[in-house]
Amino acid sequence: MITRIARKELIEMMRDGRFRWMAGIVATLLLIALVTGWKHYSAFEREKAEVAKAERNRWLKQERKGPHSAAHYGVYAFKPQTPLASMDNGIEPFVGVSVWLEAHKQNNMVFRPADDATAAQRFGEMTSATVMQILLPLFIILLCFGAFAFEREQGTLRQLLASGVRMRDLALGKILGISTALAILLVPAVITGVGVITLATSAGGTTFLRFFLGCVAYLLYLAVFVFLSLGVSAMVRSSRVALVALLCFWIINCLVTPRAMADFASYMHPTPSALEWRMALEEDLGDPHGAEELEKLKAELLEKYGVERVEDLPVNWSGISIQAGEEHSAEIFDKHYRYLFGILRNQNKFAQLGGILAPMLSIRALSMALSGTDFEHHRHFVEASEAHRRVIQKILNEDLAANPDRNGERYTAGPEIWAKIPDFRYEFPTAGWALQHYGTAVLLLLFWCFVSFVAALRASQTLKP
Repeated sequence: MITRIARKELIEMMRDGRFRWMAGIVATLLLIALVTGWKHYSAFEREKAEVAKAERNRWLKQERKGPHSAAHYGVYAFKPQTPLASMDNGIEPFVGVSVWLEAHKQNNMVFRPADDATAAQRFGEMTSATVMQILLPLFIILLCFGAFAFEREQGTLRQLLASGVRMRDLALGKILGISTALAILLVPAVITGVGVITLATSAGGTTFLRFFLGCVAYLLYLAVFVFLSLGVSAMVRSSRVALVALLCFWIINCLVTPRAMADFASYMHPTPSALEWRMALEEDLGDPHGAEELEKLKAELLEKYGVERVEDLPVNWSGISIQAGEEHSAEIFDKHYRYLFGILRNQNKFAQLGGILAPMLSIRALSMALSGTDFEHHRHFVEASEAHRRVIQKILNEDLAANPDRNGERYTAGPEIWAKIPDFRYEFPTAGWALQHYGTAVLLLLFWCFVSFVAALRASQTLKP
């Protein structure tokens, strides 16, 4: 009986011109978003690879100079993306694509695409995630709001009940039929997504696992709207009332709550202004405690080698002191960035709690996490690039320390030292790492799916013709 009801629902939807038009529009937008996202991603990654190669050549071909001068000469580190970023770019347009690695400084990332965006683009890009999170739920509502209400208004519900059909079977049949129609719509998009990942040279097993988990998360999210639409259609007496109620929920879920929770999270965990944070950092960097530690280190070296002047040391005091200063400043950088990232992480966790009110907040967090375009992945890259900067400084400072000036001539390094600096290679964390920061979002999405399913069954079982 459930299968027959599902077949009947599917046939009716396929014959309905409104369904064909809406499905065609949504499918077209989804496929366009996938294709344009892939073209943008592939072009962007190709450009970054070319610039990174030129940057490496620039570093290797620099003239002879002091190692510390080379440390200030610096290099750029470029942030890669997973192929899934072509489907959900998350915060990527706002955080920059590269960072300048130089001595004494942990610089912020630069070249933010959002800085060059037009006024229209600032309202948001038409990505696959936008279609799946906002337009597809609206499509489901317009498809399902009259599932039971129309049956009641047309008098067919009374006939179904009189023929012995159980309301539970009727509800499950409608769910199956609507889900089949949605599957017909989404399967081409999933195949296109797999093709996009396959074409990406950087794609690996973890990328396919992320894509699979993302598909599961989106199925749960869309199922919430199917269940809610059927439940509301069964509870209210009029299809118009059902449509108004569901549209109100869609507006709250997709438009109101995400913005409100972002503002509320900023209010509960306020971030310092860029100027305040930078001034506090500079103040700590100028702390005389570092100078005291440096003088203590100098005294220990003079005593160790039995000399009275740094000029008489068998090692280069400049290299040793510079490295000691780097290690001292590294502690300060870690302290201030840990403080800033802690606030942003608290905002992120607080925003996840908004999933209690709107499932979109849960799916948006999971979508960005699995695409590698969320705050946690950004923090991971920042820490990896800073670790690479410290490796560069350590290699150059140790080379300087091992080569004191001779006969009044300053030591200079050449290509053999530049080649010792490893090329920056960033490894994306696993899918499990990506999800471990979003347990709240996972639980709330499952909660919405379970509760809406139970509500839909309860409403259908108490349905009166």
